Amino acid sequence: MTHLFAPLALRAITLPNRIAVSPMCQYSSIDGFANDWHLVHLGSRATGGAGLVLTEAIAVTPQGRISPHDLGLWSDDQIEPLERIVNFISQHGSVAGIQLAHAGRKASTSPPWTNRGITLTEAECGWPIVAPSAVAYDDGCVVPSALTEVGIQEITAAFAEAGRRALIAGFQVAEVHAAHGYLLHQFLSPLSNRRSDRYGGSFDNRIRLLREVVTAVRSIWPEHLPLMVRISATDWVEGGWDLEQSLELVRQLIPLGVDLIDCSSGGSAPQAKVPVGAGYQTQFAEQIRRETGSRTGAVGMITDPAQADHIIRSGQADLVLLARELLRDPQWPLRAARELGHLVPWPAQYIRSAPAHTPAYLPEVK
Repeated sequence: MTHLFAPLALRAITLPNRIAVSPMCQYSSIDGFANDWHLVHLGSRATGGAGLVLTEAIAVTPQGRISPHDLGLWSDDQIEPLERIVNFISQHGSVAGIQLAHAGRKASTSPPWTNRGITLTEAECGWPIVAPSAVAYDDGCVVPSALTEVGIQEITAAFAEAGRRALIAGFQVAEVHAAHGYLLHQFLSPLSNRRSDRYGGSFDNRIRLLREVVTAVRSIWPEHLPLMVRISATDWVEGGWDLEQSLELVRQLIPLGVDLIDCSSGGSAPQAKVPVGAGYQTQFAEQIRRETGSRTGAVGMITDPAQADHIIRSGQADLVLLARELLRDPQWPLRAARELGHLVPWPAQYIRSAPAHTPAYLPEVK
């Protein structure tokens, strides 16, 4: 039976286990460049035993950053610092993945530990924000400018260019971020998309941009490397994006070369009533997996090794993505292996603290 520490093959890439580091914004970059914080943050999760280490949302344009301190990949100059991180992750037995994103109307905000959700002015290093329609995220938020079709095409090209740079940096997994109320999700949801052209109105029109972005990224992403998409399976709001639409979307993404759907929810409506609890989003991963045949990832309040193992063993998902629990415990995968009775490699530097007979992982020397 498949379990949490069984390998997962995605095209030519094999993850050593079913544990992934969920993308987590660190708000610690200057001008989009990765630095020592990102190396330590992501690298420690690799030495902690995660099979897949995903970066935070990396903006494909400067205007697509959530805050002025987000990572970006709109310039070739930003490749080298990321390459250093990819090399470290790979040398310690994990697979490096990148999440490509554009924040849309939720861009140009301050880090969450300052004035959460406040749109920054130009004097505060902010910038004009764009969206499918001129609809603010919430009362008191800045009204974004509606994108023209030319602007939409430029953003699609920016996703592809960021994918090209990610490939040069050495990433082996790419994820397109279409969740949490950011730009691609804004096009999907009727709550934020009020357009009357070919990018708005009908379901087929609202999913058009995501299809085009996936096609553009897949066109430069090699056939042997996997492509993932993160979606919000529901807005948790009447009349918004919902699970039925997600199911049909996934059916259309599979033929475009998407290998796994990362199933989250919410983020497009501040008034949404979300029933947060242990594994509260796993139901979406299970239903999408069952009804579309796609591989899926489960995320959200997954904290206990037995819980994560059950998700995999029972066929609810193919991958579990942990966020806050891995912030609290970067070595969670090593602890989970011990609790579940699996011997997995530990870093040679930590082997004296490992359970008896645990193999050491010896980094490749270049």
